[in-house]
Amino acid sequence: MARRFPGRALRRAGNAVVGAVALGLIRLLRLADPDKLADLAGWTMRTLGPWLPENRIGRENLRAAFPQKTDAEITEILAGVWDNLGRIGAEFVHLDRLWDWDPAFPDRPGRIVLERTVVQRYRKLADDGKPALVFAGHLANWELPAVCAATYNLKSAVLYRRPNIPAIDRWLRDTREASMGELIPTSLDAPMKIAEAVERGAHVGMLVDQYYVRGVDVTFFGRRTKVNPLLARLARHLDCPIFGGRIIRLPGHRFTADLTEEVKPARDSEGKIDVAGTMQIITNVIEGWIREYPEQWLWLHRRWR
Repeated sequence: MARRFPGRALRRAGNAVVGAVALGLIRLLRLADPDKLADLAGWTMRTLGPWLPENRIGRENLRAAFPQKTDAEITEILAGVWDNLGRIGAEFVHLDRLWDWDPAFPDRPGRIVLERTVVQRYRKLADDGKPALVFAGHLANWELPAVCAATYNLKSAVLYRRPNIPAIDRWLRDTREASMGELIPTSLDAPMKIAEAVERGAHVGMLVDQYYVRGVDVTFFGRRTKVNPLLARLARHLDCPIFGGRIIRLPGHRFTADLTEEVKPARDSEGKIDVAGTMQIITNVIEGWIREYPEQWLWLHRRWR
């Protein structure tokens, strides 16, 4: 134990230094104009992205998903993917400032544009007195759906991946919980914490569109892959409704939000929720979203293995 202590101490010290530098950079970037910063970050990633190894993964994924598209079309989609990723990075430091839609003045021009039907769905969700599970994907700025939920005073909780640097994790929790609700880090006890949040009447959001080694099989763009079954298992155990939420990036530094009607789960012969069947239904919804705006999805990870 004593031999390993210096190594742990050095790692902690290194994390502290990296955390301090990162927080200083975040504070500096928060002084910049968010639109100009997003434009610069988008241009930078659009320029550098094609030279990174992830670009090859994205191209292979797109060829598999859209075999009918030409190389030029796939290159154009990939450019949009890198641009979107750069913008997300820039928007991360301004996330608490991006959502400017005011329920008291719904038609006032701003960064957020919402259709009346979507507003009505969110209000219905907020006023029905029921908890819910809300799935999302890595589309546009995937941090914003939780901010949208807070706008409607939804009692919400979000499953998130905890950063490796403790200082960044603390900053994230301090700055996000006020505008995004409770943050539940992914861990072994995450299902229990989600269940507790649902029992308190919360609307729990989670991303469900990445490959999960121990997941259930689904078909995605005509190919078999695996997905984390947590949401469907929770729905089966807790018997609460399922919805899908997404953000769409619009021209002119604007966004719009979308919320599905209640997604009816698949059920077995006994009437219980079928986990694999329900995850397939959810995956179908996300695939439909991606087909609408393929350049806004994160194609840069290995979705099929």
